Amino acid sequence: MIPTTAGAPGRSVTRRRILGGLTATAATLVLPASAALAAANPGNGLFRCDLPAPTGPHSVSTVDLHLVDPRRSDPWVDDAVQPRELMITVWYPARPNAEGPAAPYATSGLGPAFDTFAGSLGIPARSVDWTHIGTHATVGAPAAHLAERLPVVLYTPGRLNPRFLDTTIAADLASHGYAVVAVDHTYEALAVEFPDGRVMTPAPALVGTLSPEVMKAAVDCRVADLRFLLDQLRLLARGRHLDSGGRALPAGLGAALDLSSVGIFGHSLGGTAAAEAMRLDRRISAGAIMEGPLGYGLDDPELFAPVTRTGLRQPFLLAGSSYTPELPFTHTHVPAWQALWRNSTGWKRDVWTAQARHQSYSDFQTLIPALAAQFGTPPPAAVAAMIGDIDPVSFTDARRACLTAFFDQSLKNRRRPLLDNPTRRFPDVTRII
Repeated sequence: MIPTTAGAPGRSVTRRRILGGLTATAATLVLPASAALAAANPGNGLFRCDLPAPTGPHSVSTVDLHLVDPRRSDPWVDDAVQPRELMITVWYPARPNAEGPAAPYATSGLGPAFDTFAGSLGIPARSVDWTHIGTHATVGAPAAHLAERLPVVLYTPGRLNPRFLDTTIAADLASHGYAVVAVDHTYEALAVEFPDGRVMTPAPALVGTLSPEVMKAAVDCRVADLRFLLDQLRLLARGRHLDSGGRALPAGLGAALDLSSVGIFGHSLGGTAAAEAMRLDRRISAGAIMEGPLGYGLDDPELFAPVTRTGLRQPFLLAGSSYTPELPFTHTHVPAWQALWRNSTGWKRDVWTAQARHQSYSDFQTLIPALAAQFGTPPPAAVAAMIGDIDPVSFTDARRACLTAFFDQSLKNRRRPLLDNPTRRFPDVTRII
């Protein structure tokens, strides 16, 4: 979840109870080399930085699509007949040497919303070029002709987070031969810009502390979004245009998708939605749950998500950090995770990084240190509360490697021993038995 201030008072009830006693400790900021270079040479006088470059063999391209579900009214608006609208971005391997414009990080219409967020961190308004943060991707290039079709991986972000806030992972997976589909959950995300220029901000019911009832409604809406998205992707794979505006899709993209091999990863509330989507839709073959609370409030088992009682048969990966030394986010300490672990029959792993924090599982792991180095804010204690004191480069490397290994093993049937003992390669990451 994007914090509404440096101290993140908008954290959900579940998060505050499960992760109560949050203490911010001073951190030594380590600015990634790529970010330092870009910050020192802003092209237009505004701050910008580059995200870490993808590690796979394929170049990467993207396409944004506007989806409308005429059969479902949007639950977050008063107009009972307004259909649910979504914006998605598809990241995919591009044909070698294909040219195209650089993929923006955020669309230009989102600037005011992100300036408000930056202001909550003490960063001057209109001083960050959110659009031109480097993504290492192009827009609309022809899809690569690979020997195998592309497994599809869905991404559902944390509450208030936009779909592009884990571009680091999306681009990296695409560079390794996946199609990654990131979705904005309209009226939940900090801001969503549609092709006609409309910018939708969060519904009042979804701002601040959420009641268990509203949190459950948000997860249910996300799951419906994800299932609708899978339906639409099947039309895309059959060669039909699914964009509501009839815009052309990149050449070869539809035929490249393998909808028999679908994974999902989600962060925070998106982790809960990912797990629930796996429970309800067996088209999803594997999922990674990054700090998803798996519940709707407090520590009451009656408020745990249904997936904690049914368990999962599909392979899943849990990934968590720490909020205090006494409270690691693992299946041995978090009751809802304990229940999911106990009731699941499929392959499962739990990896824990003690020095990371909640926002480490997003692009903030790169962006926050770069912003702090440039502007002197947020202060070290606030940075530590958001992303911990782990080295951003090493944790980004670990997170990308672990997710790629998980999906390679689960969707491509390629044995990847990394998750059996991640500490051997990444000393900060521990497998929890």
